[in-house]
Amino acid sequence: MSDSDASRSPEVQAWKRFCQRMESLGERILEDDFPNGPADRTEGIAHLANQVSCWLGWSIAHGDPDAPFFHRSNDLFTQWGGPNQDNAYHHARIDPTRRYRVAGRMHSCEHFVITFRVGFMHMKEWGTKASITSVERDIESGDDFEILVGGDGSDPAFFPIPEGVTTLSLREYYVDWQEAEPATFTIECLDELPARPPSAARLADQLDHALEQVESSVFGWNEYLKEHRARGTDNVFAGQQTVAKGLSDARYAFLFWNLAPDEALVIETDSPRARYWGLQLATMGWFEQVDPISRITSINQHQARPSADGRYRFILAHDDPGVPNWLDTANHTDGLLTFRWFWPESDPTPTSRVVKLAAVRDVLPGDTPPIGATERSEDVRARKRHLAWRFRT
Repeated sequence: MSDSDASRSPEVQAWKRFCQRMESLGERILEDDFPNGPADRTEGIAHLANQVSCWLGWSIAHGDPDAPFFHRSNDLFTQWGGPNQDNAYHHARIDPTRRYRVAGRMHSCEHFVITFRVGFMHMKEWGTKASITSVERDIESGDDFEILVGGDGSDPAFFPIPEGVTTLSLREYYVDWQEAEPATFTIECLDELPARPPSAARLADQLDHALEQVESSVFGWNEYLKEHRARGTDNVFAGQQTVAKGLSDARYAFLFWNLAPDEALVIETDSPRARYWGLQLATMGWFEQVDPISRITSINQHQARPSADGRYRFILAHDDPGVPNWLDTANHTDGLLTFRWFWPESDPTPTSRVVKLAAVRDVLPGDTPPIGATERSEDVRARKRHLAWRFRT
């Protein structure tokens, strides 16, 4: 093959498109409609690099529903769409006409959710068609499990895959952040199928799909955050909401913060009666977790300390206020706080108010205990030790 013939081959052309568009996108995210302070630009380029890694891996290495493997994304390493810090996420490409076995061992995982999806939320076509939870299947920490899905509907042992589904997604929940073995999950196609030979056309399609995913994610989530912020008032909770076409038992309350260096946001709430609840911080523009490794930027119902009256009070601030339930902004002037409560029996009624950082203790109950630097540092170290286990290789 001549050099000119090689340059016209579909996979080479697709690769050129990908590289050229990534160069342009790297310039585009520096413009004013994206966060563009010095730290924002650094985060933005890192986010773009992670998106490239994420979607090339998903589109090429995990592109075959006949030979699926779980792809870990949207968690600690390749983030998009405000992932939950208490989860590990896995996704596998599936075909509704095939049969699959999902199996593994829970170890320290409290529970999991399998969702059958059409694409991801930042794509033009997306939605959750069905779900399976470990609680519904009486699967608990330490248990082995096997779940059969797919087929033609004639075998009652198999959970049917709805028409149009492209993806089986897993969310593992770790609410008690232990130093313990996380869950293991495997997926295999049970149908006997011939191996697919290499295909230039298929690779070109996969590269174009990765390109679409990167651009849709980067532009889509930036617009999503701006639109939601414009509907409300900074430092005030918006009304309770669900995500259309998302997990049906998921509830959210969004609050966009904007705090001066000497200010703090005091959040007060009753506890929802729910299987899971927590508060988490995310960046503007990139919709990533705010430093989940070296700072305390999430608190769930196992980690939060109630006041003597049974209510919970959280402090969002740039500097440590020396009290329980601090959420560290990591020096981000603004961002998104998400209050999640899933599988609820009741809904919380959170309130918020801005005070001076120096006045935080004055607005808290008198019996609020002090938290010193040593205790805070140990909390951070404990979180790091758990994450080392959860995301171990």
